[in-house]
Amino acid sequence: MNNLLHTLKKYAVWFLLPMGLNLLYALALWLSDSDAFHRLWLMLVFGSLLLFSIALLFACRLEKRREKTFLEFLNHPDEITEANLLRLVGRRDGELVHHIGVLLRENEQANRTLMTQVNDYEEYVESWAHEIKTPLSLLTFLLDNRRDELPLAVYQRLDYVRAQMQGFVEQMLYYARLKSRQKDYLFESLSLIECCEEALENYQPLLNERGFRITKELPRLFILSDRRGLLFIINQILSNAVTYTQNTEVPELHLTAEQTERSVILRIRDNGIGVQPWDLPFLFEKGFTGDTGKARKKATGMGLYLANEMAKALKIELEVCSQPQKGFEMIVLFPTIDS
Repeated sequence: MNNLLHTLKKYAVWFLLPMGLNLLYALALWLSDSDAFHRLWLMLVFGSLLLFSIALLFACRLEKRREKTFLEFLNHPDEITEANLLRLVGRRDGELVHHIGVLLRENEQANRTLMTQVNDYEEYVESWAHEIKTPLSLLTFLLDNRRDELPLAVYQRLDYVRAQMQGFVEQMLYYARLKSRQKDYLFESLSLIECCEEALENYQPLLNERGFRITKELPRLFILSDRRGLLFIINQILSNAVTYTQNTEVPELHLTAEQTERSVILRIRDNGIGVQPWDLPFLFEKGFTGDTGKARKKATGMGLYLANEMAKALKIELEVCSQPQKGFEMIVLFPTIDS
């Protein structure tokens, strides 16, 4: 209906012109021979309506064809689609179509070049992240085997640096994993307390370096999720707690869990610097570090972003509860699955 009204409006002059001529002919016939007019007026009306309908049908089909060809030209602005469109437009519009086609082809080529460069860069970064795991594994092996030969302070510092590097590499690899079209998630029944303890063990060097006091109130609950993805989420929450500790207090980390009718809830709370109220809506945005004072220099703004992206992929919800200088609490909600 909208297309019909648009066509009527666009070609109104050409529709009204023959109708006006027919009215003039009818008036002339009536003035010259009223008897003939009374015999032929039905034929004149029918002929006018038939002519109008044929013209309207032709115009609608032309507009529909032109619209279809124009959309094909926008989707694939090559010389062939441009030539097809030029046959359906006037000379003035044809010059504009040609100019648009040239610009679209130039932009398309620039986009292809840019995408190639981006893909090459991403492949290089992913390759580097995989390659760096070898020396990291060697460093872990050496630290484990030469632990008795190193001073305790030196060993702890090296282990702290190794854990930091491992965390950064893990972020890079999971960022690539999230962008991949092919997902390899393995959903299985997992013990929540075992996953939390494994994540705490992974971050033990960083937590020990900062002197964290850890308390756990974790009943034996089971969830359905991907183990690697879940560990990554918990690791990023722990990393966030390490990054935003307060120097004036003993760092604390408190893990609790409970089950409700609709979900299993994991709460990870610290007593760090917290988050300003105006920063809360943006915590999960890529690269956002917020008003965090000196800690902002060490922050990348990627940890919680990646954790939230992974959570969405695993159908897990993340919620934040925090006040400035009173700590930060991440609430992880796992949906319950009916057996």
